[in-house]
Amino acid sequence: MHHAVIQYSCLLVIILFVVMLAQKIKVAYPILLVLVGLPLGFVPFLRGIEIEPDLIFVIFLPPLLYEAAWNTSWKDFWKWRRVISSFAFPVVIITSCVVAYVSNAIIPGFTLATGFLLGGIVSPPDAVSASSILKTVKVPKRFVTIVEGESLLNDASSLVVFRFALAAILTGSFVFTDAATNFVLVIVMGVAIGIGVALLFYSMHRWLPTSANTDVVLTFISPYVMYIAAESFHFSGVLAVVSGGLFLSARRFQFLSYHSRLQAVSVWQAVSFLLNGIVFMLIGLEFPVVIKNLGDDGLKLAINYSLIITGVLIVARFICSYAASVITVIMSKIITVADASPGWRGPTLLGWTGMRGVVSLAAALSIPLTLKAGVAFPNRDMILFITFNVILITLVVQGLTLPKVVQLVNMPDPDLSVPLERQRQLVRKKLAHLSLNILDEHYNNVCKNNGMVRSLVMRYNAEMQLLKDWDKDDNHDREKFFYDDYLKIMAHLLKEQRKLLHTLNKKEEISDELVKHQFELLDLEEEKLHQHFEAAKE
Repeated sequence: MHHAVIQYSCLLVIILFVVMLAQKIKVAYPILLVLVGLPLGFVPFLRGIEIEPDLIFVIFLPPLLYEAAWNTSWKDFWKWRRVISSFAFPVVIITSCVVAYVSNAIIPGFTLATGFLLGGIVSPPDAVSASSILKTVKVPKRFVTIVEGESLLNDASSLVVFRFALAAILTGSFVFTDAATNFVLVIVMGVAIGIGVALLFYSMHRWLPTSANTDVVLTFISPYVMYIAAESFHFSGVLAVVSGGLFLSARRFQFLSYHSRLQAVSVWQAVSFLLNGIVFMLIGLEFPVVIKNLGDDGLKLAINYSLIITGVLIVARFICSYAASVITVIMSKIITVADASPGWRGPTLLGWTGMRGVVSLAAALSIPLTLKAGVAFPNRDMILFITFNVILITLVVQGLTLPKVVQLVNMPDPDLSVPLERQRQLVRKKLAHLSLNILDEHYNNVCKNNGMVRSLVMRYNAEMQLLKDWDKDDNHDREKFFYDDYLKIMAHLLKEQRKLLHTLNKKEEISDELVKHQFELLDLEEEKLHQHFEAAKE
């Protein structure tokens, strides 16, 4: 236990340094973590740190999926539901079939059932990989929504294919009608259980006397309850977490206080970062485990098979992307679709974002060592090696080249009919107008006698004056000039106020708790200032 604690502590330090290096060289950190993990897997001190499949599925997967679902816009998700659903279910099944038949044809000893097992493992793009890499490139919002939405849902369909193929190999029988019925049941009941558990936690948040700390703890418990409840009945735990997370995310302002939301965001960001870092580093560390049983001759053949399967996956995804675009154009003549003319740019980018990740590797590692009769599971080492290489090639090659592909495709953002800056100005104008009306109608007398309240009127009047005729170029330049001054002065004030608080905290008669509270208020003010600064840069 003592040695394991030291091992994981060193691993965390390495992860932090790798992430800082990735930020320095402007590369998505999952890519660098996997690459650094490859040689570290051969370091004697770090041997023994391995992925436990059950640990990944039960400990890591629920919070990572929940955090991704929580940050997904339900409005955008629903708008692009047809495209997301097509990639999450039909495309995964088609890809699994293609991989099954190709691997059955080229790999000796691979039956169709084994091929479907491999197809179920490698077919789903990874939610964590996609989200992490897309943050480093500038692409249209609809594209991010589709990729993240697809990767949230496709784990469920691929794991169902994996389960049925594994059951067919273990039992030696497969009935298509039973599998199709179970497939639908697993999906529907997974969603139902997820929403049911979400309703339970919604009620707890809303009706029980919770605090910010208890709210945050409940948000950590909920994905595990959703996942375990669904898996206990052999339904999709992944879809339970995703559906429950989307349900609660859309209602967060109804049951969480502002303090709970602020605290939850900070805590979840840190935990998500830590879990992502560990998961991607562990993928690299698994390399010695993957190759140890292949031998030299088997390794050469496995490399060739891996390259072929990876190529098949990439080509199949491109074909499905363009086919989905054609089908959308055809369906637009029958029903209303979100985009009747998707063109070639979106499908091209979508075809190049099929990065695989930890779910694929964990699924491969969960394959039992032996069949029920005690015979070694056929081609288990080959499946593990192919899976690892698919993850490595797609994550590194596609992940590193994605920024260049985005630049070459040069896809405009068709959703920004009204530029983002104009939208921001319009929202600010409406908020200021509403505030002035409320102050005038309900607090007119207070405004006359209370200087602090009167300062609010002055503030919103100044805001309205600044936003008047904001669509004129000269006013835009004047507003930018005003905000540059405002940001600079506020930053200076906050810096000096912190210095004063440090000085006051040295005095015996000043309460330390009071000073900490004032620091928290300044932190909130600086967060607002940071948001203003980011908006001004855009």
